[in-house]
Amino acid sequence: MRGWRNVLRRARESTACVCSVPAARGLVRGGYGYLPFSVNCITSPHHRRRDGTTSYDPFRIMSVKSDRSHRGAAALALAVLVSCSSDPAPAAGTASAAGSTAATGAAGTAQASANVSPAAPAARDTMPNGMPALNAGRKVRDQTSYAAAIRAGRATRDSWPAGPAPAPGALLPGRRIIAYYGNPHSKKMGVIGEYEESQMLAMWDRTVGEWNAADPATPVMPAIHLVATIAQGAPGSDGMWRRREDASMIEKTYAWAKSRKGVLFLDIQASHSTLQQELPALMPYLERPDVHLGVDPEFYMHHEKEGVRPSAKIGMMMASDINYVIQALDKLVREKQLPPKVLVVHRFTRKMVPDAENIRPTANVQVVMHMDGWGPPWLKFDSYRDYIVTRPVQFTGFKLFYHNDTKAGDALLAPRELLQLRPGLSYIQYQ
Repeated sequence: MRGWRNVLRRARESTACVCSVPAARGLVRGGYGYLPFSVNCITSPHHRRRDGTTSYDPFRIMSVKSDRSHRGAAALALAVLVSCSSDPAPAAGTASAAGSTAATGAAGTAQASANVSPAAPAARDTMPNGMPALNAGRKVRDQTSYAAAIRAGRATRDSWPAGPAPAPGALLPGRRIIAYYGNPHSKKMGVIGEYEESQMLAMWDRTVGEWNAADPATPVMPAIHLVATIAQGAPGSDGMWRRREDASMIEKTYAWAKSRKGVLFLDIQASHSTLQQELPALMPYLERPDVHLGVDPEFYMHHEKEGVRPSAKIGMMMASDINYVIQALDKLVREKQLPPKVLVVHRFTRKMVPDAENIRPTANVQVVMHMDGWGPPWLKFDSYRDYIVTRPVQFTGFKLFYHNDTKAGDALLAPRELLQLRPGLSYIQYQ
């Protein structure tokens, strides 16, 4: 079984190959247009359709080790796979495995040198199964996870929580926020610290332009997302394992946002401190109508992670922590007669916010649950489905990493690809 698994693993990473080969037990063509091969039907009483035809998914054999008939079917499917994948003809809209690797590697190299989102190759709009298609050069596993995330999002269309009607002046859902993230004191934390100011601003302008071009119906709100309370690798004089950014840096990044008629987000990595201790220091800035907030459970070392050094383990916030912030912002908006605030909550595991269903947005505070994980496209789509779509709160976000998402040779996900996700993304962050 181990050898079969390796062959199938390699096949999932190659391009689509469609085969139709007669066999003693009746192979027929299947319907998985986005799998490595579509000989996924083998006559078996375990997989007989109501219409008399039969279906067999060769990937499913890996979990059925005790059934000899499945083993035989697996061997037959693998024989067909080998015969069609030794020199496959690329399906329409795809590239060969070697071409895909070369294309994505070249895209990653060009991106690193130009420091901008690469223009991914054009692709057909839909796959043979009717699902939206990723750009050319993506791996089969990426397309599979993409389709699964889209299907999951479509399934929530009627059950997604509407939330309270937003108060006048709300950014969402009428705008889409495109944010550049980080801290200028750190080249490793994100794009706003990695590049010289003029270069970073030019990149930001191009990215905003890409999104405006991809979806003219939803105007972009440019944003700078500054980590203003930064988790540290040492406890510091007060033992809180965090550093508070000074006023001059906050004002500098605010000026960047204002220069593009955008907004500023201030992010809290509270570490061993608490939201109750850190939020008051940022309230004077949040009194401005164009300053919003983010909170990062990854660096909240409380509850099950009490006392753990930040970054040693992934932290945790409960809905009660987030609701405290919501209520504090709601009160500020009412007292200062401000337009509604946007609160971004980072998330890439279930336990980062284990009871997210108890988060309570208000008319004055719009909550974005933001998929914050990095990696290949398939992993990001899986995370969006598992931690954002299937655990709905209000609005949704998605993070892109210029380096971590592309270091294996994948092109950075493009606006046209992300626009197909459901629910539609309200906030996209670049790090």
